[in-house]
Amino acid sequence: MRMLVVEDEPATANLVVSTLQRHGYETEQATTGKEALAIHHEVDFIFLDLGLPDMDGLEVCRAIRSVTDTPIIVATEGRSELDRVLGLQAGADDCLDKPYGVRELVARIQAILRRTQSRPKETNTITHGPLHIDVLSRQVRLGEDHITLTRKEFDLLVALASRPGVVLTRKELMTQVWNDGWTMGRTIDTHVNSLRAKLRSSSWIVTVRGIGFRIGLG
Repeated sequence: MRMLVVEDEPATANLVVSTLQRHGYETEQATTGKEALAIHHEVDFIFLDLGLPDMDGLEVCRAIRSVTDTPIIVATEGRSELDRVLGLQAGADDCLDKPYGVRELVARIQAILRRTQSRPKETNTITHGPLHIDVLSRQVRLGEDHITLTRKEFDLLVALASRPGVVLTRKELMTQVWNDGWTMGRTIDTHVNSLRAKLRSSSWIVTVRGIGFRIGLG
């Protein structure tokens, strides 16, 4: 079981990491939201401090939850009910108020793992009509034809196809695919146009004017 500890305060991070290691967990560390988004797919559990130096921790939580069901516990700076509600609405499985005890953290991790052990494993394939996406091998097939995509084109397609019917904002896509929720430019439009051309239909990716994009029917 590999744990990701996302915490920018060194003393707190060291305490949490050493505690988890004593309980037999392998650990990875991140001090920023961008680092967490880059490596979250490599771990089995995430402990996320929402007070990050580069990004809103709630945005990081939403971005991770949009692509995986990896369990997440968040640590909130405030102690109000609203702080906990926002964390849960962002996709967290549980919330801890700061300062927290490491023994309580371990107990909450173990409780979540007991609940999730019986869950079916996340699917490694996405099927959307004639469009078939193998997430593990990063291969795309449209009918009988194999479609060659760049790394970012593939990530963008998976982000959209894994949430059929949901409109993803430009900021959500930049955070999820490019690990950057702030620099927009023409990056998304360029990749969307390239995907439409390779999938041979502009209707595979629908523009929702003023908001973002969703997967279409081709």
